[in-house]
Amino acid sequence: MKKILSIIAMTVALAACEGVDMTPYTTANTSDPVRVRMRACMLSEAQSKMQAGTLLAGGFKAEVDNLSKTCVKKLALQSAGIDEEAASTAASVLNNLMNSTAK
Repeated sequence: MKKILSIIAMTVALAACEGVDMTPYTTANTSDPVRVRMRACMLSEAQSKMQAGTLLAGGFKAEVDNLSKTCVKKLALQSAGIDEEAASTAASVLNNLMNSTAK
């Protein structure tokens, strides 16, 4: 796992320096193998954090754990079909709260 994350970190760093389009590596669909989806999730998360300037703010080990946990959760929710449902439910809850406080 450390080897994969090291490669991801180097790839993201090089892509940022070179202006390389990472889109083919940061996207995957549900028909792709789990490893491909995991790699895409980790690269996407790492790239987002790098652009925000927070990639290694907590240290390398902490980031390894964070990327792993985040992407495992995301893939599990996607596999269960809950990711889209969760977003819809969250939007509904927020709309209801906003409407109730606006009255």
